[in-house]
Formats: sequence, structure tokens, C-alpha cells
Amino acid sequence: MALSAIIALIILGIVLILLEFFVVPGITIAGIGGLLMLIGGIFMAYSKYGTPGGHYVLAGTVFSLILVLYVAFKSKTWKKIALNTEIDSQVKEDLSLKINVGDKGKSISRLAPRGTVSLNGLFVEAESINGLVDENREIEVVKIKGNKIIVKLK
Repeated sequence: MALSAIIALIILGIVLILLEFFVVPGITIAGIGGLLMLIGGIFMAYSKYGTPGGHYVLAGTVFSLILVLYVAFKSKTWKKIALNTEIDSQVKEDLSLKINVGDKGKSISRLAPRGTVSLNGLFVEAESINGLVDENREIEVVKIKGNKIIVKLK
């Protein structure tokens, strides 16, 4: 009875650790529970079978865990589950090279206080210092901070 409980705890602990590695992201209940079950199974082996029996179970558990993780990482099964998409998008270009302070344009959408404006043939997001600016109103660039364009009503 005790040997089957020890084996069950260790196997369940290894399964939960596999779930932690491959299914559940981060440190969660699965990983903590798996670690506690492994420790519980090894503790039961030491208390039931003494030091030599506990050492054998500990060595077997460590070997089994390493072997199972190695096989799991090397198998192609996990590639079907894993997210393999690549991000091929690019960062927006620096608008300060094409838009300068003092440029005039037109609001395309309502700026409340942010919205879309047309400046030098480009549609960009801008922020109004006047608060609300309705669409199709003339605006002027007041300040550029990185990719943030600040405009005022002309």
C-alpha cells in the first residue's frame, strides 16, 4: 500500500511538472503541487523504508524526472501544442523626420483630446492642447515628443 502511494505521488508530481513546463505558463499551482507531491513521495519513502530505501527512491525520482523532461523536450509532440508564430511587424517610422513644428493640417476624426489628423499627406495620431477639436478643422503642430504629436486649433 505504501509503495503504491509513493509511486502514485511521484508519477502525479512528474505529470504536474510536465504540465507546468508545457501547458501552464509561469509558476502556478501545477508546478508547486507537482513539487510538493514529489517531496511528499520521497519523504514517505524515507519514513517507510529508511535511509537506503529513501536514497533509492530519491535517485530514481531525479533520474525519472530528468529522463521524462529530456524526452518531452526532444519529442515533436510539443511543437504541435506550442505557439510558433513569428512577429514580422515593424516599429512605426520616426514621424519627426516628416512632420515639423508649425506644420498645418486638418483633423480627420474628432480629437477628444486624441484623434487622427492629416499632416503633410500622412494620417497620424495627434493630441490636442485645446481639448475637443471637431473633424475637418484646421490644426497646427505645436510640439513633437518622440512619436507623440501635439497640435492646437488654428
